[in-house]
Amino acid sequence: MTSQPESVDPEAVVKEFCAVWGRRDIDEILSWFTEDAVYHNIPMPAAQGLDAIRNLLGMIVVPSESIEFDILRIASAGDVVFTERIDRFLMGGRKIELPVAGVFEVRDGKIAAWRDYFDMQMFMQPSP
Repeated sequence: MTSQPESVDPEAVVKEFCAVWGRRDIDEILSWFTEDAVYHNIPMPAAQGLDAIRNLLGMIVVPSESIEFDILRIASAGDVVFTERIDRFLMGGRKIELPVAGVFEVRDGKIAAWRDYFDMQMFMQPSP
């Protein structure tokens, strides 16, 4: 289990963080956030702080049989990293492929803020 990012390069941190999701380990995922982090799936209310983020992760990770974040494009300016991704979930035998635009703010090798923009209806309905 990787509990600390291996790099402080913001793009490398985000790439490593996205890869960690495939292991579906909430504690490991949570270890990539700063204590005061904000995680905001834009269609939903923001989660502020590790306890709130843990609760949100529980709603995503626990019901998922598999998770894969496929980064299509990545760009950064300073500590801000932009991603275009396809997030894939298998939940209750249902495949979900979700196009996502994500914005990460990295501080000292950890995620201080993460905003994902996506269509909630696509998350709620199975992929064709």
